[in-house]
Formats: sequence, structure tokens, C-alpha cells
Amino acid sequence: MTTPAKLLVVTADDFGISRGVNRGIVQAHREGILTSTSLMVQRPAAVEAAALARECPALSVGLHLELDSGASDLPTALDRQLDRFTELVGAPPTHLDSHHDVHRDPRVQPYVRAWARRLGVPLRGYSLVRHLPKFYGQWGGETHLEQISVEGLLRLLDAELGHGVTELTCHAGYVDAGLASSYTVEREAEVRTLCDPRVRPALAERGIRLAGFRDLTALVAAPPVAEGAT
Repeated sequence: MTTPAKLLVVTADDFGISRGVNRGIVQAHREGILTSTSLMVQRPAAVEAAALARECPALSVGLHLELDSGASDLPTALDRQLDRFTELVGAPPTHLDSHHDVHRDPRVQPYVRAWARRLGVPLRGYSLVRHLPKFYGQWGGETHLEQISVEGLLRLLDAELGHGVTELTCHAGYVDAGLASSYTVEREAEVRTLCDPRVRPALAERGIRLAGFRDLTALVAAPPVAEGAT
């Protein structure tokens, strides 16, 4: 099988955490380059998020697991959240990841990886899709909006994006009363960058093709297009 040279999946975490975040994610998908999101099924805005996802058939929706690394009922928690996801979305998740990347914790990782293999669903950081987490506007407790500007995004892609499939994670959203997070103005800046009309042409100039997780099987299997072909 042949993979197109550079495929970019743009995934927003925290879908369902609040109505404002839901709104920002859907806007970044409809008006920008966001192709994928990960749903937190235990949050009050999860029902609304699932309804919005049904209005966006091209949006890949995965499961954003919330796990306690010290819990003794981890397998039950995994199955319970998957059941809730299927109930809300009406389909299995296109991918798996977790809040604050807790699935990478050595106490949790073996269980989640084995579970993901049984489901046949890609797990962030443990699949053929490379994970690029550096599109983030807060470092050392300080806000750095320049890192999530259009220029910052393009610099990051120029420096980090190689051949194959890369998942760029983001935290797009709007601030509202339901959002308990220190990452606030940065979320709104991410929405602006992802929707900026300069970004899509800049990706095309770099030979970067956007995709969602739901598209990957067909795209990886597709033959490459020769340069100059129409």
C-alpha cells in the first residue's frame, strides 16, 4: 500500500466539555481546516456535541477517554465510556485518545493499548499516525499566542511535518461559564487561526493534504498521483 506524501489530520480535543467549546470546534470544521475531534462522553455538553456531529458528516469523531490512573475498575471504565459514545453518536469511534494523555501513564497504557487493539481503532501515539502536540498556546503557565498564530502553525508544520500521516492536536473553542480550564483565550485564538483563509492555500503550497481518521483507510490504499497528472 502507498501513502500520499503528507497527510494531515487536525483533531480538536475536549468536544463536549462545554457548549462554547462545541461551537468553536464545529466552526473550525465548517469554516477551517479541522477534520477530526474527540468526544468527552461524561460531560454535560456531550449530548449537544453528538447532535452537532451528526450535522457534520465529514467530521471524524473519536473517544476522548477520561481515566483515573489509580482506579481498579479500568476495564469497566473503558467499556462504559465506549458504550456511552456509541449511544450518543450512533457509530463506533474513529480513533481513541485521552484527557491529558493519561492513556500514556505506565499504569494505564497496557490496558488501553490492548483494548484499542481488540476494537481495531487507532490509539493516539500507538498507531501508524504520528502525533504532533506542539500547536499549543501556553507554556510554563504563560500565554504565547504567537505559537498558535497562522505564522506559528506554518512554522511548526514546516519544521515537523514529514511524509506519511500526522495528527496535529488542538484545543479550539469559545469560553463560556461551563468551561473550567486555564486554557481560555488560547482556545479562541486557535479557532481564528484554523479558520484563517490563508491557511488552506498555504497547506496546498506545501503539498499537505487534509484528512480525517475516517478517510485514512481509503487514502492509504489509494495509488499515488503522478506529478503533472490531472
